[in-house]
Amino acid sequence: MSHLPSRQRVCILGSTGSIGTSTLDVIALHPQRYEVFALAARERVEPLLEQCLRWRPRYAVMVEARAARDLRQRLREAGSPTEVLEGAAALDEIASHPEVDAVMAAIVGAAGLSPCLAAARAGKRLLLANKEALVVGGGYFMAAVREGAAQLLPIDSEHSAIFQCLPDDPATWKRRIARIVLTASGGPFRQRPPESLRHVTPDEACAHPNWVMGRKISVDSATMMNKALEVIEARWLFDLAPEQIEVVIHPQSIVHSMVVCHDNSVLAQLGTPDMRVPIAYGLAWPERIESGSEALDFSRLAALSFEAPDRARFPGLWLAWETLRGPEGSTAVLNAANEEAVAAFLGGTIRFDQIHTVNAHTLDAVAGRLDAGSVTSLEALLELDATARRHARDFLRTRLAAS
Repeated sequence: MSHLPSRQRVCILGSTGSIGTSTLDVIALHPQRYEVFALAARERVEPLLEQCLRWRPRYAVMVEARAARDLRQRLREAGSPTEVLEGAAALDEIASHPEVDAVMAAIVGAAGLSPCLAAARAGKRLLLANKEALVVGGGYFMAAVREGAAQLLPIDSEHSAIFQCLPDDPATWKRRIARIVLTASGGPFRQRPPESLRHVTPDEACAHPNWVMGRKISVDSATMMNKALEVIEARWLFDLAPEQIEVVIHPQSIVHSMVVCHDNSVLAQLGTPDMRVPIAYGLAWPERIESGSEALDFSRLAALSFEAPDRARFPGLWLAWETLRGPEGSTAVLNAANEEAVAAFLGGTIRFDQIHTVNAHTLDAVAGRLDAGSVTSLEALLELDATARRHARDFLRTRLAAS
């Protein structure tokens, strides 16, 4: 998009989650710049109702039909002008709506791929917090971004940090980047003995020391699978070879990531651990606006430390490079398996340490059979996702249920 109006109309996919609510926090600071055009959630009626009554969007989407009917009735009783749409197809509709300028893609999981593709093909400013769009979609998704001439702006704190360290023109990036270093907090189990991880409870896994996140993402942080997915995402965002991407543990979450240049200079972006910073940057790019975050107080920083991730404690991290070197579609298999495994862990079906077992088994069973060039459409990606989920669920039921 070559021009944005003075007041941008924003669509927020996943508005009731932590990224969605943080986006609304930033928008609240700048009512003269942004208008909430559409909000979307899966099934959480109460928070979406409150958001609709405050922001009065033109559209609200509920993916689940029963929740949509409930929301529609309650908004009608409140005299709200917001029109309620339902179903997954409605996400594509609002993401590509002609009057939308910017789309915050904050739906967790592979379910966010289709509306992200719709926004990309419609040439929107796409604020990508849904890493699975790239993990699942890969080159297919990036082709849609190019074809639609969309503006793709990363919202993950690590990828936003890399983006902020680079020139505005992506054509110059290869001349600058020798490699990138993604930082990771290490989650709640950074110093816990690996042999004790079998006893981790869901509540322990969701107690992140630095960030406030949803339960699924919190578990991914505890296993460092979130970092594996971010490695995959970085490969596509910045057009890098797998060996150009490194990960270091940085417990303080102050340095959000780094670019190592060809002359070995290192550029880093620092800030307090607050997702409103990358959200504000994405909304206003190339300008900078107030985010509402606390300023970084260097006088209170005792030390910034870095360490290599422990393979015994975080075995899932290394699956990122394995899948990137495999047939295209391997990363989609990993993502699907991990979603099933995390859901099983949160549901009390498997142990924490068995999440990796499910992921590794599914990769062997499904990704090992992929042919080069087999992922050429959204339908093929969704079928691959479904196949991987079936294998993961079968493995959970037949091999892990009794262990």
